[in-house]
Amino acid sequence: MTGAGPKKTPLYDEHVRLGAKMIPFGDWIMPVQYSGIIDEHLAVRKNVGVFDISHMGQLVARGPRAGVWLNEMLTNNIDKLEIGTGQYTFLLNERGGIIDDLIVYRTAPETFLLVVNASRTDEDFAWLQKHLGDNAELENRSADFGGLAIQGPRMIELLQAMVGKEAELPARNQIRDFDSAGIKLTIARTGYTGEDGVEVFFAAKDAAKVWNEVLAKGKELGIRPCGLGARDTLRLEMCYPLNGSDLSPERNPIEAGLGFFVDLTKPNFTGRDVLLKTKENGSPEKLVPFKMNDKGPPPRPHYAVFENDERIGEVTSGTQSPSLNWGVGMAYIDAPHAKIGAKIDIEIRGQKFPATIEKKPLYKKS
Repeated sequence: MTGAGPKKTPLYDEHVRLGAKMIPFGDWIMPVQYSGIIDEHLAVRKNVGVFDISHMGQLVARGPRAGVWLNEMLTNNIDKLEIGTGQYTFLLNERGGIIDDLIVYRTAPETFLLVVNASRTDEDFAWLQKHLGDNAELENRSADFGGLAIQGPRMIELLQAMVGKEAELPARNQIRDFDSAGIKLTIARTGYTGEDGVEVFFAAKDAAKVWNEVLAKGKELGIRPCGLGARDTLRLEMCYPLNGSDLSPERNPIEAGLGFFVDLTKPNFTGRDVLLKTKENGSPEKLVPFKMNDKGPPPRPHYAVFENDERIGEVTSGTQSPSLNWGVGMAYIDAPHAKIGAKIDIEIRGQKFPATIEKKPLYKKS
């Protein structure tokens, strides 16, 4: 998994064998689609889909003061985590900008698993290592572990087929260890699609076996292997942000509308002063979801946003929504204009197309 070329996950050969279309994604080469983005997307909404998330980073923090130290590095409150639970949180720079968004799980009294974005793993590890507290240590176990996201309304049936009907599955945001045919699986009830789902972690050497078992057990449930294309359309319908597009070191969580995952009652964490000022004074721009008013070309990142011929922002994510069959996206917009129901225009190839700022999420289950 090292060398000058793009990195490959332990499932690379399986993806190629299944005829996946492979593309560069950051430092990685990953499947963008198998049967087609719409087919994969709808399988997740209606049945179940499986994604390779082995490219995601896995860092482990442990030690007598690991929790105290992480609470100074991350925005959410580690003290609220019981053993076997996780929370969404941010790693910030001193300017309050987002280095990464991640999930942290407390797996033992003073042991924490951090699941971080693939393109940010080395940067996160270096930043955390540089600010390492006393009586805490950090390990980057990414290369030794793989991961799958199993998402969709039939996920429970699939998991029961793998770990037994009697097994007590984790509740939302819980994490638990299981045995499947002698393979240790760590299963977290989390996901990036808006459907019920889990993220499953295992030793890299077991990756192909777990992947093929999931596909075999899921066959009668209508499972599809899914690529980055469906992952993007699913998350965008839910208004889940993408690091590098909607989130960046120049943006803070409050601007991104994610203040819920920032605990400003904590006395001391990196970037707190900046976030406090943003909360008190308001942010000049806000990240908002929108939907196109008419059928037409889908919005894409970096398209300009206008209101009455005045440029008021820029699209950060955009696509054609397979569930809604409509163009949707997210954009940073000048705060005075960022109101639900406001009419805006998206400039697509020199022509303006009308859109409306919507309430999150864009896709609502019927």
